[in-house]
Order: sequence, then structure tokens, then C-alpha cells
Amino acid sequence: QSIILPVYNAEPWLDECLKSVLQQDFEGSMELSVFNDASKDKSMTIIEKWKVKLEDSGILVVIGGHDSPSPRGVGYSKNQAIAQSSGSYLCFLDSDDVMMPQRVRLQLEAAAQHPTSIIGCQVRRDPPNSTERYTRWINQLAPDQLLTQVFTSNGPTVVMPTWFCSRAWFSHVGSFDEGGQGVPEDLLFFYDHLRKGGGVVRVDQCLLLYRYLPSAATHSVLESTIWTHRVHFLEERALPRWAAFTIWNAGRQGRRLYRSLTARAQRKVPPCPQVVAFCDVDENKIRKGFYCHEDSQERPKPRIPILHFRAARPPFVICVKL
Repeated sequence: QSIILPVYNAEPWLDECLKSVLQQDFEGSMELSVFNDASKDKSMTIIEKWKVKLEDSGILVVIGGHDSPSPRGVGYSKNQAIAQSSGSYLCFLDSDDVMMPQRVRLQLEAAAQHPTSIIGCQVRRDPPNSTERYTRWINQLAPDQLLTQVFTSNGPTVVMPTWFCSRAWFSHVGSFDEGGQGVPEDLLFFYDHLRKGGGVVRVDQCLLLYRYLPSAATHSVLESTIWTHRVHFLEERALPRWAAFTIWNAGRQGRRLYRSLTARAQRKVPPCPQVVAFCDVDENKIRKGFYCHEDSQERPKPRIPILHFRAARPPFVICVKL
């Protein structure tokens, strides 16, 4: 089994992270594949120190990296760490996180039973009160919601630092996007995984201390970028099943969704369905009667009816800001 560890300027957290690798209770063969993405701090010194300790305990350590003037990004680093590793299973780890001792053992058991799934786990946030609602959401999704909620989340329904999967399945899906900063490489891979028919499974134990760091690469991805990918995935995966649908919410989020749909979806050009109406509970919006898409290049500009929710007909895309 290969633990995949991309590293960039991780000096403050690496000791605790690497100690958690050493403390795994898994008794089979295990390797740590580290890729240093042009760190400028003492990360490499710490890695070399732990290499001795880990190999003395029977854990093979493979180290790669580059010393270019600037980092090449998380996607590139993960791909390189995977390429230089050799295990049949891949256990992803971020350099600022800490694994519980049973993580590799329990996720390997799940992966062996679900060879075409991404295996996640529950997490504990540090600091404890950071992203409290989001943490509760990712920890408490029911098994079926790991698939049905993929359009709701700003990211995968199992968070990337908890991922565990077979090398064979990873290779089947592809690799991480290497666009660098500002690219949600985990979300793009997750969507490709779902397109290939992959499953999503969560081990319902807390197996990772998941740090919240405002400086993390995750926060370099613009919300608008993620929104665009989410809408495209919705158009591709869900909407073609319908001839027409109603957007539940005539407010800002519902209008944003409508404007974000491709013109094909707005006008019903096969295989896309047509938005036939908005619906709402707000009497002021309902009295207005319609929404006019002022930015549209069409003439006349599209006017979409706004109905009371009792008068609206399914299917619905419910669009609310959580």
C-alpha cells in the first residue's frame, strides 16, 4: 500500500504528519511516496530525518521532487508521487493532516470490498470549531447521499485528504489535472470517477485530523470556478433525463443557476431540457410574474414565469445557498 504525500512548505506540520505514518497499525507492506514541490523551508530536512525512522520500522520511503523557482501545484505533485510509488492501493495524505493509527488498515478492508470506489472516512477538524457545519455535513451523509449529494457540495462528498482507492481504478479514471493554483483538481477527478461508474464509500470512523488552514491550496480556488464545474456536471448527468424542469428559487441563487446554464439548456435544444418556470414562496417575487434574462443575446429576451410553488410542476432543481 502506498501513502501518497505531496509536500510544499509544510515544515510546521510534517513531524506530526510523518509520525502518524509510523504509528499505523497495519501489518502488511507499506510505502510512503513523498513528492517535494519546490519547498523553500526545512521540509526536506524533516523528510530525510523521518526516512530513517520509517525505514527502520519496515516502511519503504520514496522521495521525489524538484527545485524549480516556483511550485507546480497539488495535482502535479500527487501525480508524481503516484508515478514513483508501487503499492496496489493508494492512500492520500496531506502534509498538514494526521492519520489515526487504524486508517490504512480499515480503509484497505473497505477498498478490497469496493474495488471501483473511492473510500473516504470521517474526520475531526483542527481547530475544532472551524467549518463546523461543513464538517458535520461530510461526516453525517448517509451512504446513498454520498452519490445523490454530489451536486450540492462545493467539493467531493468525501474530502480529498481521506481518499483511498486501488491503483488499478485510479489508472482507469486517469490522473489529476495539473493546471496548478486555482484548479479544483480533486473535484475534477471526482467527477471523472463518477462518469466512469465509480462508487463512493465512507468508513464511519474518524480516521483523520483534518486541519483548517486559510493559506491552504483549497482556498485558492475561486467559488465561481467550482460553480461553473458543478453546473456543467449537473447539465451533463442529471438534466438530460427530463424534457423540462422548474427551478425552485426565484431569488439570487435560482437566477444565477439559470444564467449559468448553457443556451441549449435554457432553450431546450436536445439533449438538454427546458427551464419552464421558477417557483417560490415569496409573494413579492411571485407577483412580479416573470424573470427577464437581461444579459441574454436572444431577441426577444427570455421571460421565465415565476409561479407559487403549489402551482409549479416537477421535476425541480432546488437551488438554495447552504
